[in-house]
Amino acid sequence: MTDKLSKKQDTPAQDVVPMVKAQGVHKSFGHVEVLKGIDLEVKPGEVFCLIGPSGSGKSTFLRCINHLEKINGGRLYVDGELVGYRQQGDKLYELRDREVAMKRRDIGMVFQRFNLFPHMTAVENVMEAPVQVKGVNRTQARERAMQLLERVGLADRAGHYPSQLSGGQQQRVAIARALAMDPKLMLFDEPTSALDPELVGDVLDVMRDLAESGMTMVVVTHEMGFAREVGDSLVFMDGGVVVESGHPRDVLTNPQHERTQSFLSKVL
Repeated sequence: MTDKLSKKQDTPAQDVVPMVKAQGVHKSFGHVEVLKGIDLEVKPGEVFCLIGPSGSGKSTFLRCINHLEKINGGRLYVDGELVGYRQQGDKLYELRDREVAMKRRDIGMVFQRFNLFPHMTAVENVMEAPVQVKGVNRTQARERAMQLLERVGLADRAGHYPSQLSGGQQQRVAIARALAMDPKLMLFDEPTSALDPELVGDVLDVMRDLAESGMTMVVVTHEMGFAREVGDSLVFMDGGVVVESGHPRDVLTNPQHERTQSFLSKVL
């Protein structure tokens, strides 16, 4: 398995195109401004953690990255390409739904709720998108799905339906399903928040394995231990703005901003 640190150090920093780049990103729902000018960059191979109180805009920003939510201002890029739009001169033109869907294939997303198809087994859930979206033949898709289920520790549950799986097992199937599309970027929206405490560890172990393999990950999380141990960068958001950012250990052990200090005093 390739060492993540060595991968990052092999390429001169000036040659690296950010996997995610946000420039002055704004998002409103009606009269409520949820994102108030977000600026940040996520490097390829980086585990980028977003923390903050409920309602701070973390999940909304994550959904903007793959255009599940449309931004109202600024620019958002994934791997050097505008998300949801094309630019001609000084004007932006929204992409057609089909074009957005094509680009979204490169971005895997794991939600708080697992959103598995209840009438399909675990292996069928994992193989569905490659078959339907990429046109992979079912034999190849099943073989790949079994490899991914083995990777997340669920090869022995391949024939089980979601109702026969624990919450943690369902979430691991959801991760395998996202990986089946061979994404260049994985988004995690509080993937352990809906789980019983004893089931959290297995999901975090799968995410650690992904991080070690060099997968670029943006993770909205309340798991501060995971952020400290696995994260490369950490952003604390509140009120739709980035309050503080830095290396996870620095931010978590020595926060500089009073708002960050107050938040961490309640969750650590």
